[in-house]
Amino acid sequence: MFAFLLYQRLVQESPGQNVLFSPVSISTSLAMLSLGARSATKMQILRSLGFDLMTMPEPTIHLGFEHLVHSLNVCHKDRDLRMGSVLFIRKELQLQVSFLDRVKKLYGAKVFSEDFSNTASAQARINSYVEKETKGKVVDVIQDLESQTAMVLVNHIFFKANWTQPFSTANTIKSFPFLLSEGTTVHVPMMQQTELFAFGVDRELGCSVLQMDYRGDAVAFFVLPDKGKMLQLEKSLSARRLRKWGRSLQKRWIKVFIPKFSISASYNLETILPKMGIRDAFDGNADFSGIAKTHILQVSKVAHKAVLDVSEEGTEAAAATTSKLIVRSRDSPSSVISFNQPFLMLLLDKSTESILFLGKVENPTKM
Repeated sequence: MFAFLLYQRLVQESPGQNVLFSPVSISTSLAMLSLGARSATKMQILRSLGFDLMTMPEPTIHLGFEHLVHSLNVCHKDRDLRMGSVLFIRKELQLQVSFLDRVKKLYGAKVFSEDFSNTASAQARINSYVEKETKGKVVDVIQDLESQTAMVLVNHIFFKANWTQPFSTANTIKSFPFLLSEGTTVHVPMMQQTELFAFGVDRELGCSVLQMDYRGDAVAFFVLPDKGKMLQLEKSLSARRLRKWGRSLQKRWIKVFIPKFSISASYNLETILPKMGIRDAFDGNADFSGIAKTHILQVSKVAHKAVLDVSEEGTEAAAATTSKLIVRSRDSPSSVISFNQPFLMLLLDKSTESILFLGKVENPTKM
């Protein structure tokens, strides 16, 4: 639920732009932050993530995230996936030992004391840390840091894996027209192959869904809305819809055209999360007395930047009715699906069913 609500909010904030973020990374960081929150501050964070403490005890929530973090970070020979969270907290604050112990044990997170009075130096240290953790993919995640900053929450994720059925570079069309939402056309390199893929048409939403598997227990859904159906598709995205696609797609021979692209997006979530119900954490009502021995502590920045490369070999990325999906007739030797207009891409870890990346490719030529 959180992933798709945040997606809809980001689309509203940046109409006509590429959208890209890591739902699992952001939600994990917020859950970690809730460990040190108290009273309404804690309730708002957990409620926005879709948890109800009346039906699920808080320890159970954090144990679930502990399992998630461990599962995603376990070494895998066929993929490179690293996710982490880090808190930079003003050096004058005396941190609670119990908080430090719990975030390290449950979330594998790091907490650093930082001298925010020297903003340039603090900003450089934070950006250098994230750049290193994402193997150089995410740079300058923090900008315009202020000297009165008290706490900065940064989440990072890096993903690299190859397709189980790679595209041949020899077949890539160097310049192929891609129709933008506004009606103009740009030209992009277009990968192509004819292969046996899981594919279906969601008549209810008016979209075609293609599943492509990665080596290493990950999967990508490419979702192409019919003309004029993007808004309807975006409003109907849900975990239930995603599970339905996973169950209903059927393997068939299909000729696929997908742009070769690299996109990125940066967000200052401290301006977006309050609109989703996490208000107190960012103002004078914040209660993070579980983090530091003072109530005068609020979140100054929640920075998130995601980068996604899709190529012939695979993906390199940093940073959930009764109607059924209908498979088109098998009469033709192969159907054709061309992602030559704005589409959605969801990248999932199969073992945990978590969304690693969720994006909207409005213009594949814009980095």
